[in-house]
Amino acid sequence: MLALRLVRGTRPVVQLRRLLVAAATAGVGFLLLCTLGYAVGHPDRSPASALRLLWCALPLAATVQFAVAVARTDPSVRPRPGLSAVGLGPARLTAVAAASTAVACTLGSAVALLLYLHLRGDLTGLPFDGAAAGLLAADRPVPVAAALTLLALPPAAATTAAGLALRPGRTDAPAPRGAERTLPSGLPWGVALVAVGLAAETYAARGGGSGLPLPGRFDGSPTGVLAGWVLTAIGLATAGPGIAHGCGRLLQAFRPGAVRLLAGRVLMDEAPRIGRPLGVVGAVLSGLIAAATVYASGPGTDAFGPLTGLGALLIVVCTTATLLTAALESRQYRARTTEALLRLGAPPTVLRTAALMRAGVLLAVFLPVTWLVGTLAALPLTG
Repeated sequence: MLALRLVRGTRPVVQLRRLLVAAATAGVGFLLLCTLGYAVGHPDRSPASALRLLWCALPLAATVQFAVAVARTDPSVRPRPGLSAVGLGPARLTAVAAASTAVACTLGSAVALLLYLHLRGDLTGLPFDGAAAGLLAADRPVPVAAALTLLALPPAAATTAAGLALRPGRTDAPAPRGAERTLPSGLPWGVALVAVGLAAETYAARGGGSGLPLPGRFDGSPTGVLAGWVLTAIGLATAGPGIAHGCGRLLQAFRPGAVRLLAGRVLMDEAPRIGRPLGVVGAVLSGLIAAATVYASGPGTDAFGPLTGLGALLIVVCTTATLLTAALESRQYRARTTEALLRLGAPPTVLRTAALMRAGVLLAVFLPVTWLVGTLAALPLTG
């Protein structure tokens, strides 16, 4: 009840973020139900059904990441003076945040179920002249237990992840003195994963091997090539905080002035918080670049299909929304610093210029790196 009251009493912008989480959960739930419908309609194609279910793991992970980011920026569960006296300590607020996430995700799963049943014709007859009947196996009954299990997966995963991310002792704390002078430890691991992934792709492309029935021109691609592609994307996401930290050091190089020094120090401090979502967005964009390169290199007009497009759209939207939410969280964390600078007489234009510098250097570094990784990842598939 407390979680519902906090949900009702928050600002419209916060409600909008929760509705976006519900919409993303609805999209993932619909994908899972469509995978179930394919398995029911094609009982002789178990490997293809398992591959479709595996494809749903990527949109599910992106949705869970977005749900956690929204829970972290929820003002209703932020510790405030006096709340512990009425029994709302850090542990209770974490439970409230997890409950709010569960409410939003459960709403999304319910919407997905209603949409799936409507398109199957189980509620008011077949819509769109039965265009989706074959895709959703409308001529066969829905396994109720399997459908409810799949629909419970996104809320359970998002709620668990939010509770673990916000539990007492796990929230972000100020870095100790001097810690900002080193590279985050994820940078060498990320570079190593990118190198291993590219090497695995090249080796598997030369040796050939069995392929996976993927959509479009990826059909028949060697398994090792696709595994190397995944390693490359994970490496780029892992290296995100280190790259952001390096961008902060780059801003402070060569006799910086007050604005560059402020922008660089803030970026170095925010690297652990904003670098990971930025790296994930870079990994997604590199995958899109590689997919577009492969798709444009061959003859024919093979399409990816509506469900593959829906999954890709969910990944792009959720990762981008997570990055924007992480930027909002960073702004909330440095609110006191901003107020102190304004009280000391710093012009607001200085703060805006520093923010533009941070955004500009991140784009100037991440875009070429993303393009290079995506192009290199596509070479074994196009060759």
